[in-house]
Amino acid sequence: MTELSHIRNFAIIAHIDHGKSTLADRLIEMCGGLSKRELKAQVLDTMDIERERGITIKAQTVRLNYRAKDGVTYQLNLMDTPGHVDFAYEVSRSLAACEGSILVVDASQGVEAQTLANVYKAIENDHEIVPVLNKIDLVAAEPERVKEQIRDVIGLDETGALEISAKTGKGIGDVLEALVRRLPPPTGDDEAPLKALLVDSWYDAYLGVVVLVRVYDGRLAKGMEVHMMATGATRRIDQVGIFTPKPTEIEELGPGEIGYITAAIKDLSECRVGDTITGEKRQTAEPLPGFRPSIPVVFCGLFPADAADYERLAESLAKLSLNDASFEYVAETSAALGFGFRCGFLGLLHLEIVQERLQREFNLDLITTAPSVIYRLHLTDGAVRELHNPADMPDPMKIASIEEPWIKATILVPDEHLGPILALCEERRGVQVDLTYAGARAMTVYRLPLNEVVYDFYDRLKSYSRGYASFDYQMDGYDESKLVKMTILVNGAPVDALATVVHESQAEARGRVLCKRLKGLIPRQLFKIAIQAALGGRVIARETVSALRKDVTAKCYGGDVTRKRKLLEKQKKGKKRMRQVGNVAIPQSAFIAALKMGDERRSK
Repeated sequence: MTELSHIRNFAIIAHIDHGKSTLADRLIEMCGGLSKRELKAQVLDTMDIERERGITIKAQTVRLNYRAKDGVTYQLNLMDTPGHVDFAYEVSRSLAACEGSILVVDASQGVEAQTLANVYKAIENDHEIVPVLNKIDLVAAEPERVKEQIRDVIGLDETGALEISAKTGKGIGDVLEALVRRLPPPTGDDEAPLKALLVDSWYDAYLGVVVLVRVYDGRLAKGMEVHMMATGATRRIDQVGIFTPKPTEIEELGPGEIGYITAAIKDLSECRVGDTITGEKRQTAEPLPGFRPSIPVVFCGLFPADAADYERLAESLAKLSLNDASFEYVAETSAALGFGFRCGFLGLLHLEIVQERLQREFNLDLITTAPSVIYRLHLTDGAVRELHNPADMPDPMKIASIEEPWIKATILVPDEHLGPILALCEERRGVQVDLTYAGARAMTVYRLPLNEVVYDFYDRLKSYSRGYASFDYQMDGYDESKLVKMTILVNGAPVDALATVVHESQAEARGRVLCKRLKGLIPRQLFKIAIQAALGGRVIARETVSALRKDVTAKCYGGDVTRKRKLLEKQKKGKKRMRQVGNVAIPQSAFIAALKMGDERRSK
């Protein structure tokens, strides 16, 4: 058993693309976690989608053994965390399981918005922080300027900042020495009743639910009866193990250690992230504080393209939510799309990743409705209601006022790109709170309506700043606004999947854009199709899809019957991916693409 004084638990935190996963690779390589043959770039990014996009989505843990210069072998429990704001809940959970953090800052880019956000999370968790300047091998690296930013913008002592190159391996030895010298060891009592934190969980087809735990007191051994304090479930431990990063079985986990357990758990509701695991016979008196629950900010409907896949979708969502604690869902029905689920996400990238994981990992064909945020309705009878789905908005005569969520956004951008960024924020009804400078970089703070941010704000921000702007936000309460429900009518039939809540001043412009986009997405029929945007009974925009002049099925009559069958089979496959609204078939792509209106906004 490793002595507590020889254990170090730490997370690697940074802004997107500053080199967290590459640094983790070098640490694993230097500590001999994997052989040269087994090592590949970003070895802890295990999902295909992470490797394709070059981003970390899931926080991953690995145990390493490091023989320090003083001859002592230390146990290092490393957690590689995501950098994107949409996966901030993964970061906060990882930090709660550690005592220290390595803060990675790109020596050429400097301190970015998500660098700040992650540092403040680490400080909230009372972490000892080791600043590391990565990519010093680049020609554009300016370590002295970045050290000044660490001091002036973050407020950390920059004198102990290490200069490294995670790509070439330069300075990695200094990082390992700093970890064992500067980070505090964990505390705990191995004689006390078991007290362990459920940090993460995922579903394995053979083992059932696999649970990642951090032990605080007592010992967690194979064959032991354990009790989940929040859910009340009792289980016998089948397997105890660690990641090296390969899963490796061991006999037990002691205080300060991080590992995984399996207990033939098939009921997904038994495992709740943040729960305290204790012994069945000797229970701890007080549970651990756990994690603050994540609050979804973006909602959309997920519906199976084939109604027969509804049960499979329900099962897949349960397994996915086990692995992604920030994802929430409830069942709902739609007149156009049938049975599905209303899902809550931490942002638009989170929505995109969940949708892609459902399609890849569970082989589901999905239709996604327009993303929306939670509005607060004050009704004329004095009641207050939350509105998740624009299609459920009551009669305007019953609404006294509508409040929408606002955020406080921090944007860091080079000075030469500041003008277009300020114009973008103003266009999105933003209110400037602050504007300061750190060298040649401007840091502006804006209050923005969340509704204006969830569609294409991040894409526009990157486009206007040529990729140099960084963006982070936090919720900042609700404010009353003049909001209206905009309905899309196709041949007079409302399409509830495309209903949106918009600000009164922007309703007409957005209605025109939406109708124009749908005109290009809806295939022509043998009759004219009217596409209209309406506020209540008032039509504010209209486009018409012209009719087909030719009867395309004429060639099928007579001749070999197999030709007709082939065409009908081809047609059947196409229809599978469509939804019938009134008498007009709307392709799935229309539901996803209709609200991506960045190009039209720029050309206005």
